[in-house]
Amino acid sequence: MIELPELKHLLFIAINAAVRAGALIMKVYNSDDFQVNLKSDATPLTLADRLANDEIVKSLMKTRIPVLSEEGRDLLYEERKGWEYFWLVDPLDGTKEFIKRNGEFTVNIALVFQGYPILGVVYVPVLNQLYFSINGLGSYRVNGISNPIDEQSQIDSFINKSEKLPITSKRNNYVIVASRSHTSPETQDFIDKVIKEKDEVEIIARGSSLKICMVAEGNADIYPRFGTTTEWDTAAGQAVAEGAGCKVLSLDDGKRLTYNKEDIENPWFVVKHE
Repeated sequence: MIELPELKHLLFIAINAAVRAGALIMKVYNSDDFQVNLKSDATPLTLADRLANDEIVKSLMKTRIPVLSEEGRDLLYEERKGWEYFWLVDPLDGTKEFIKRNGEFTVNIALVFQGYPILGVVYVPVLNQLYFSINGLGSYRVNGISNPIDEQSQIDSFINKSEKLPITSKRNNYVIVASRSHTSPETQDFIDKVIKEKDEVEIIARGSSLKICMVAEGNADIYPRFGTTTEWDTAAGQAVAEGAGCKVLSLDDGKRLTYNKEDIENPWFVVKHE
């Protein structure tokens, strides 16, 4: 596996790529023309998706590690099945939330090693908020980051000044976070069951990988996902959640979600504290 000093270098590149992409996204977000098109699966694609994708891929390609992005989804399995390391990118996670202008969208970048994420960056452009995780050091949150880190030499100081996850939160209630735009009868059945088992339950709706980050930081106890997601939706969030001591488990077999499968759809899963 890549050693920690090199991982920190890759983290530096990924954070700066995400922040730059976030700035491009916000220019479109604050404009009058999103240039919305529909992809082959009928999901929306905006100018912000395209600009962010180009910025991130350009940055990550300099690492000479292959990149699989949502906007490069047509890459054949035969081409990627032998990858030991690769970047997995969703340049704009929560495009529907972006179009609704509710702010609940993220930039997701993960480094995957032998099927599992070992580094993750989730950036929230509207809030200038960053979540990141690096194998061996854990997960962190930074507020108020709108500019890239100036120098590679600053990465250690940046990590040390960041808030380590989970952030202690004293709550008497049990918080379930669920998808804002992708609800399902199975999700409601799960919520109803929990309500019967717990004394005080709060349900919060969020978009994008913010749901996973809420569990990682301790502001939610569980995120059940009974619905379709793809690998780039979850990899960066999984790195953040697992770095904070949480579990991201398939509801099929109870095992960790894995990546670079022939079918890039995820099984139904749950994110929860141990």
